[in-house]
Amino acid sequence: MSISITQLKPGLTILINDEVYSIIEYQHVKPGKGAAFVRCRLKNLVTGAAMDRTFKSDDKIEQAFIEQKNLSFSYNDADLYHFMDKDNFEDSVMSKQQVGDAVKFLKDNLDVTAFFYKNKLIKIEVPTFINFRIKNTDPGLKGDTAKAATKPATLETGAVIQVPLFVDVGDIIKVDTRTSSYIERISR
Repeated sequence: MSISITQLKPGLTILINDEVYSIIEYQHVKPGKGAAFVRCRLKNLVTGAAMDRTFKSDDKIEQAFIEQKNLSFSYNDADLYHFMDKDNFEDSVMSKQQVGDAVKFLKDNLDVTAFFYKNKLIKIEVPTFINFRIKNTDPGLKGDTAKAATKPATLETGAVIQVPLFVDVGDIIKVDTRTSSYIERISR
């Protein structure tokens, strides 16, 4: 379905050269002389790359209808990652490259938000905060609760993040998946 530039708004998904983009921000400009236009900052939903684009008032933009579903991470087989729809038990598959940075936070039965375009899985998002068990790190120092000093720790998924010195093997911590950073210790 074609839409005009007056219908553009943040969050809307559009097609450009057969690729799906989400509008991050836009600015409607009406110069004193000439036709109005819109400057948009767009994000490619598949690659995550951002770009700027200007649309003239007579441009027709194709809207992309994205379906959002909740899936559960099942397992990975070499470089393929399998996600199951909890409603109909259908299996959706993505390559490691398509999953991107989220791969280091995928653990069994983790609920993810999936985005489909024309019944094809194009993107997944992991929850913002996830609890992980520490699999490996240097021994904790008793009485050291300072937040300034950190050490590397390996999570149960194999990802390595920086944690405070008092965190030890077996502790469960909360991690911010957007920044790959330690938030707090949940339990020992």
